[in-house]
Amino acid sequence: MRMRPTLSWTPTGDPRPGTTDPGPVADALRAGGVLVLSGAGLSTESGIPDYRGEGGSLSRHTPMTYQEFTASAPARRRYWARGHLGWRTFGRALPNAGHRAVAAFGRHGLLSGVITQNVDGLHQAAGSDGVVELHGGLDRVVCLSCGALSPRRELARRLEEANAGFAPVAAGLNPDGDADLTDEQVRDFRVVPCAACGGILKPDVVFFGEAVPPRRVERCRALVAEASSLLVLGSSLTVMSGLRFVRQAARAGKPVLIVNRDTTRGDQHAVTRVALPLGATLTTLADRLDIPVDGRTAT
Repeated sequence: MRMRPTLSWTPTGDPRPGTTDPGPVADALRAGGVLVLSGAGLSTESGIPDYRGEGGSLSRHTPMTYQEFTASAPARRRYWARGHLGWRTFGRALPNAGHRAVAAFGRHGLLSGVITQNVDGLHQAAGSDGVVELHGGLDRVVCLSCGALSPRRELARRLEEANAGFAPVAAGLNPDGDADLTDEQVRDFRVVPCAACGGILKPDVVFFGEAVPPRRVERCRALVAEASSLLVLGSSLTVMSGLRFVRQAARAGKPVLIVNRDTTRGDQHAVTRVALPLGATLTTLADRLDIPVDGRTAT
């Protein structure tokens, strides 16, 4: 079953105001058993834009849907041309202070797990273990015919060979690694097939309009059930894939805490929303808990 893409959400009624006091988050971390659910806002300080924040990519870019990708060869050419160029920047992104703080919390036994909606791999690069990539990872490619998985770097090499000299100037980069290019710029781009069977290659990520694999959802539900509290970092919770875990935690009476500068779809379920920048706030929390964080400057 495919989910209808949810690209935006409009709050109803008077939105709950955020706070600048991270004290409740510090208390939850001190108690331990915190499950982190992170979104694109956590990676903006690494140079990867988010979808819906100030200057978010949805203001200029409509993400590729699963239905369009699988049904249209021109759409796949456009995606891989833009994605190939975007990967040159996206693949070089480094963890920022927020990622490093989350990793430090994990090393000190304060977290029960990390679920991320991001596809950038920056939690793992910062040292977090056992991260559940809810929407997959851009560092892998899957064949839609035979199911073979292969590294993105291998596909990047093959695309370089098939498109020598391809170096257009992009208008911007998006959270899914997709660079903004015109139809004219991608017109002659050559897509390569699966090296094993000749089938269609797709990044191992969940596109808009595509369902998260059921086993992955159940794994996340189990993590929520085992956690003492849920800490949402940098997500508007617009899409149900993340919001459902907030609702699950709230129904079970587990505190939901959110650090996000803007109003989120999950605010009504939260005991607090801290409306402060993520990197500085998480570093401050680490200081308050006397936990050293590797590297103090956000990239």
